[in-house]
Amino acid sequence: MSYNPTSESVPVKIILMTLGISFVAIVVGMPVAAVFAEAFRKGIGAYIVGINDAYALQAIKLTLLVAVIAVPCNLVFGVAASWAIAKFEFFGKRLLTTFIDLPFSVSPVISGLIYVLLFGAHSVVGEWLIENDVQVIFAVPGLVIATIFVTFPFVARELIPLMEEQGTEQEEAALLLGASGWQTFWKVTIPNIKWGLLYGVLLCNARAMGEFGAVSVVSGHIKGETNTIPLHVEILYNEYNFVAAFAVASILTLLALVTLLLKRAVEYRSNESGKER
Repeated sequence: MSYNPTSESVPVKIILMTLGISFVAIVVGMPVAAVFAEAFRKGIGAYIVGINDAYALQAIKLTLLVAVIAVPCNLVFGVAASWAIAKFEFFGKRLLTTFIDLPFSVSPVISGLIYVLLFGAHSVVGEWLIENDVQVIFAVPGLVIATIFVTFPFVARELIPLMEEQGTEQEEAALLLGASGWQTFWKVTIPNIKWGLLYGVLLCNARAMGEFGAVSVVSGHIKGETNTIPLHVEILYNEYNFVAAFAVASILTLLALVTLLLKRAVEYRSNESGKER
């Protein structure tokens, strides 16, 4: 006799739904509400002052700059890696797949420390960088590299199962009909993965803007120069400037909510596209 989970009694359904909703409300809803409550605790004027601070504006600009560089890099890598893994057989395929998952298993703080050891003043590469007046650690390049590392699995991990499920039949048919490799990629592969690609980019962008651990290690916490939004929030909080801290934090919260809405829109559009097929 098969088990149908929808055949549970009404009390059981109510208990399960109550537990689920209560958990989400406590773990997600209350913290989000607390951010905005604290941000506007002293009124809209104090909120605007906290956001318009010169250091806050610089942190916002730096966060956007790092995301603008890191996300396209991971987009290119993610598409290339997932296309190679899903469509071809080659030596080192399993190793590449393992490396893609590496940032999920390594602490962001450890990854930041690794880059300090690689590009720091006391490393072999660091000495060459100092001699040529190139600064990576405690500068924007270090923030970008660290962000790329912690976010590069998102696009690839979204596309690999999608491409594997689609197989290679359509690409092979296009090639047999005379299409070149680039034509096949742009007119067959990309249209088939566009919603999964957009979904991966959204997740990658959200993580890039909210990353704390890795960038904290490589940034040096230089006010107005290497502090992203999460780092600036930490400094404000440690200085007991709670209203300004939560005001700046509300920007990240709003970005997270917008990302969530876009994510839902992409999922809906992807499901609709699947039904049409």
